[in-house]
Amino acid sequence: MIDYKKQIGELIASKIPDMEAAEVVDMIEVPSDRKMGDYAFPCFKLAKVLRKAPPLIAADLAEEIKGDEMFEKVEQVNAYLNMFISKESLVKDVVKDVIDQGEGFGRSNVGEGKPVIVEYSSPNIAKPFHIGHLRSTGIGNSIYKIYDAMGYDVIRINHLGDYGTQFGKMIVAYRKWGNEEDVRKTPIATLLEYYTKFHVEAEKDPDLEQEARDTFARLEKGEPEELELWQWFRDESLKEFTEVYDMLGIEFDSYAGESFYSDKMPRVLDELNEKGIMKESRGAQVVDLEDKGLGTALITKSDGSTLYITRDIAAAIYRKETYDFYKNIYVVASQQNLHFAQWIEIVEMLGYDWARSCVHVPFGMVSLEEGTMSTREGRVVFLKDVLEQSIEKTKEIILEKNVNTDNVDETAKMVGIGAVLFQELSNNRIKDYVFNWDRVLNFDGETGPYVQYTHARSASVLRKAGEADVEEARKLAAGGELKGDAITGDAAYELAKLIKRFPEVVIEAGEKYEPSIVTRHIVSIAQAFNKFYHDEQILVDDKDERIAKLTLVMSAGTTIKNGLALLGIGAPERM
Repeated sequence: MIDYKKQIGELIASKIPDMEAAEVVDMIEVPSDRKMGDYAFPCFKLAKVLRKAPPLIAADLAEEIKGDEMFEKVEQVNAYLNMFISKESLVKDVVKDVIDQGEGFGRSNVGEGKPVIVEYSSPNIAKPFHIGHLRSTGIGNSIYKIYDAMGYDVIRINHLGDYGTQFGKMIVAYRKWGNEEDVRKTPIATLLEYYTKFHVEAEKDPDLEQEARDTFARLEKGEPEELELWQWFRDESLKEFTEVYDMLGIEFDSYAGESFYSDKMPRVLDELNEKGIMKESRGAQVVDLEDKGLGTALITKSDGSTLYITRDIAAAIYRKETYDFYKNIYVVASQQNLHFAQWIEIVEMLGYDWARSCVHVPFGMVSLEEGTMSTREGRVVFLKDVLEQSIEKTKEIILEKNVNTDNVDETAKMVGIGAVLFQELSNNRIKDYVFNWDRVLNFDGETGPYVQYTHARSASVLRKAGEADVEEARKLAAGGELKGDAITGDAAYELAKLIKRFPEVVIEAGEKYEPSIVTRHIVSIAQAFNKFYHDEQILVDDKDERIAKLTLVMSAGTTIKNGLALLGIGAPERM
């Protein structure tokens, strides 16, 4: 695709003595008001060099470059050189590029195959997979897809929370109040009931907390009875988690959780001791980070048991030695900001120069209208229930409106799950929000179903046009032989400009770890396509005009589909 900014930079630089094209490119602006052109070049900085007033410089440059075929017009406004790109040139260039690349449109080789780890989802074993987990799961999966589209070699890790004192509590609760049959029937709901009961009973009998700590200590030492129960809880939990991942279409390359690093922690403790980084405090082992403004990091408790921080340091070292990552991205809630800042600082203190390649990508919290979610109190909304209700509501709408679809159940699943994911990924990830059933299941406005419907509309236009016209449009666009003067209207041009920006948007989203940038852009493309659809008749009698417009329909549909795919959302052909 033509890089107009670069071409303009080279053209202007050729008219200015001793000025590099790259310097001109950095100065070029994109006006927010289309009336000021597609690109603008401010001439203030040239006044000293050319010994002229900026408006005169702008006027001279306008006269020199206005004849170039890439421009529709060039004008001087005060000290600015305003340039309007040829609509026909841009639209023909855009549709050729999209049709040539197809599903590859938006992909790049920015990453050059460098290994990047994305750790996301990471639920706790024996606890519910609730609506809050959708944040890490959805955001993380989208970041994986965006980095994959940028050409990185991405490794997806689900760092399961399968270790820690809570397993001591769970084992104690099961032994006192549980039974095998109930756990096998409904593992997570039953284990949650036991976990909740433990905390209720511990309020009455504080000795239960010590019993749980002792039980976890035995688990850490590999005692057979505790190990067997822990493995059973883990296996049963994974069965339920996998059901949700299957619904979302999410896969992982590794499920190595906290327990995987239990035999790798002694090395970390030895290194901390050898380098004099760790010291004793009231029987516990700590690292003093006060001078860094990060407080004191607790490494091991007074009973010798380890904590999250120890395991995260061990995990980072293992990952670097195993994958030699370029980046190690952690999609974890903002509540853990201090935790990540501490352990990354400690890794750097240990002398590992790759420490800052570990990147924490925080996100805001989800709460319920009745307050913060609490596993201990059993106040949660199961993610599986949300997905199933969204699918069911979508199916009701499809049947009620007698939607022409190939497969009602498949479309309902694609749209229902898409609605939940799209809402999750439509706002800036750092924002907190309150979960509300009505909002999740509202399909009106700038939602996933709206964007999916727009894709289905583009597919419908192509079906009505017929296979012969679609193939001819594809052939003419690819060969650069399209008669593009039929797609130079304002609606067509604005749509083409948004499509052109899509590859840049993908890179920006990756650099900022922000899927909502993609989400908002494909909403804009959908809106622009619908305006084009309403403003201009597409399937007209004039063949050249019809073929030209079909190439833009194809390009819009492909871009929307590719954008939805980066969010982990499908694009129905009929809706």
